[in-house]
Amino acid sequence: MSGLASEKQLRADIVAACHKLEAMGLNRGASGNISVRYGDAMLITPSAIPYDALTPDMIAVMDLGDETGAWQGPKAPSSEWRFHRDILRARPDMGSVVHTHAPYCTILADARRPIPAIHYMIAAFGTVEIPVAGYARYGTQELSQQIIKALGPVQGGSKGCLMANHGMIVGGADLTRALWLAGELESLAHQYYHLLAIGGGHVLSAAEIEDTARGFESYGVQSKGDGAS
Repeated sequence: MSGLASEKQLRADIVAACHKLEAMGLNRGASGNISVRYGDAMLITPSAIPYDALTPDMIAVMDLGDETGAWQGPKAPSSEWRFHRDILRARPDMGSVVHTHAPYCTILADARRPIPAIHYMIAAFGTVEIPVAGYARYGTQELSQQIIKALGPVQGGSKGCLMANHGMIVGGADLTRALWLAGELESLAHQYYHLLAIGGGHVLSAAEIEDTARGFESYGVQSKGDGAS
C-alpha cells in the first residue's frame, strides 16, 4: 500500500483487510480491530460492527496527539483505540496495527506462553521470541501500557506479541505488511502448539535468527512482506 494513499483509499483498504482477516480465520464477527497511520491521525475500525456490515465511511478518525479520545465519524472507534494510538506514538516504524483473536495465538495467550524461535520466520518480527503482554481488561490504559512494554522499542523490540488471555497484536510499516505479520504470527503459534503436544521442538539460536534476518534483507521479506521458503 502506497505511503501516498488517499484517505478514501485507506478506508477501503481497511475494510478489505477486515474481510481478509475473517477469510483467513483470524477474526470472527466484530472481534479484533485495525488502525492505519494517516499523517498526525489514525484511521481505526469502529466498535461492535460486524465485518460483513462494515463500510469505509464507518472508519473513525482520531488525532494521535489527543488525550481525550475524541473522534470523527458516524461510529465510535474500537474500544481498543488506546493501544492503537499508543503503539503508533511509540513505534514510528509502524504505520498500521492489527489486533486479532486468532485461535492458536489466543490459546497460547491464554496459557501465557511466549513463542520461542521454533521456526526461522520469527526473524520477520525482529526478535528471537514472541513475548506475552501482561493481562489487563480490554480497552484500558493499563492494557495499552502492558502491550507497549511487551513490544519494546524500535531497536531490539518486537513487531508483535501475544496478549495474555486475549489474543494477539502486530504492527507493520503499512497495512499490507501488518496483515502479513498477523498471518505469520498465527502460523508460528499453530506450529508451537503442536510442538508442545509432541513434547517440544528445537529452538534456533539468536545467532541463527540474526543470520536469517540478514538474509531477509536481500530476499525482500523486510520490504515486501512476502515470506521466504
